[in-house]
Amino acid sequence: MQNTFTRVSDKIADQIKQLIQERQLTVGDRLPSERDLAELFEVSRSPVREAIRALNSQGLLITKPGGGTYVQTEIMTWPTQSIGSLTTLLSEDPHYRYDVLEARHALEVSTAWYAALRATPEDKQKIQACFDVMIEHQQNGDTAQSARADAQFHLAIAEASHNLVLLQIMRGLFDLVFSTVKENRQVMFRFDDEKNRLHLTNQHQAVMQAIFDGDANQAKRLMSQHLDFVRAAIRTSEENDARLQRIHRLSDISPLL
Repeated sequence: MQNTFTRVSDKIADQIKQLIQERQLTVGDRLPSERDLAELFEVSRSPVREAIRALNSQGLLITKPGGGTYVQTEIMTWPTQSIGSLTTLLSEDPHYRYDVLEARHALEVSTAWYAALRATPEDKQKIQACFDVMIEHQQNGDTAQSARADAQFHLAIAEASHNLVLLQIMRGLFDLVFSTVKENRQVMFRFDDEKNRLHLTNQHQAVMQAIFDGDANQAKRLMSQHLDFVRAAIRTSEENDARLQRIHRLSDISPLL
């Protein structure tokens, strides 16, 4: 019971850090009250209080008796800054997507493994919600939102790993992952839309089920297969596209008389 409580408070601590970044709070800015944070994160006040206590001990926050909780130290923002240059590289040369896929493989095989071992009921609910949103947007033909839900699905798995380092790396990579997922889907669906869409859906669902079943080996294997499939499908689509371009160039050449 204590272990579960600790995991919840650790998760809340991560969410508080994310809230500080999203709202661009700086040193001296006041956080919402414990009650407001509990309502925002949909938990009781106890894990919120424990999370704040932990962040106080780390020097990130300071709580003044009767005066609220304030940001005491700036959160490092190096992941976002460094990722910006990678996003620029990707826009200039789409083949960098393969480097991103290799990095994701190294990270997400591990997050799937740990998520299967550590996911709480709340974690599983969030993973399921991300999956459901992705399917809904796919059915509505909203490619941008389905890609974002896809990236959020993978981030939810990282959150369920309860490994702070892996999670922070994944959060720092989120914008890059989202942009590559969006591009990857466009490339993959260019020639074989329904077949690849069905494969992706089944793969996501299988990874999710392995995590829900607590089968770490299966979750690890399926995540690896999923990312390998994406890489192979992109490569095949690019080869088909290049072949069509060669055919069009040949058709533009006038026949010899």
